[in-house]
Amino acid sequence: MAKVLIIEDDEFLSKIYATKLKQEGIDADFALDGVQGLEKMRANKPSLILLDLILPKKDGFGVLEEMQGDAQLKKIQVIILSNLGQESDIERGKKLGAKEFIVKSDTSIQAVVKKIKSYLK
Repeated sequence: MAKVLIIEDDEFLSKIYATKLKQEGIDADFALDGVQGLEKMRANKPSLILLDLILPKKDGFGVLEEMQGDAQLKKIQVIILSNLGQESDIERGKKLGAKEFIVKSDTSIQAVVKKIKSYLK
């Protein structure tokens, strides 16, 4: 079964995504900060990570940088889900290995779930 790790500091939003994914038959877990996110990805080896950029303890860019330096974590697909939509943020995220950059405020939860499913096929 595909596993998705949601790294998002908004607990309410994380739970909504996790519930939606579980309804679609996808195992989902979440972390509320970057440090916890890295711990969970090392322990659970998810297939995909949904990553916010503005996080406590370690931001999303820091998480991506740490993943790039780890042969195991580097293989995990990452979709950035953030309200930062600046071209420079998008470029930096993709340079650090993110497959996709989704602007939270412009995208419905259903559309994000659909995008996740397309990467898990």
